Amino acid sequence: MPLSEYEQRVLDQMERALTSDDPRLATTMRSSGPRSGLRWVIAGVAVVVGLLLLVVGVSSEPLIGILGFAIMFAGVLYAFTAPRKSEAGPAGVVDEDGKVASRPQTANVTTEKRSFFSRLEDRWDRRRGEGR
Repeated sequence: MPLSEYEQRVLDQMERALTSDDPRLATTMRSSGPRSGLRWVIAGVAVVVGLLLLVVGVSSEPLIGILGFAIMFAGVLYAFTAPRKSEAGPAGVVDEDGKVASRPQTANVTTEKRSFFSRLEDRWDRRRGEGR
């Protein structure tokens, strides 16, 4: 059963709010597109070559078998990991009415060399409302 127009609007508004509030989570939750055929072919060739080296290594030289296993593992890993895409983050901030306004220009704080714990404390303060 398809969503009503109101439900679709609310869902779109929730998606925009999530993207604005936590872009890293939104990127993680976004489904990846279909993998390219070339990626599967390369991974398949690596698995077959690795399997052959593994069989040869078991019968003659263990070092060749270890190399074959590593090639098989790398092929499977290559097949199932998505290529990294760089995203700039949210395009803006969601207003109360659900419209996206352009992102306010702020100083680039992320490029500062600060410790992990100081960034964590800053985030905690912002969430509690003390950093304002």
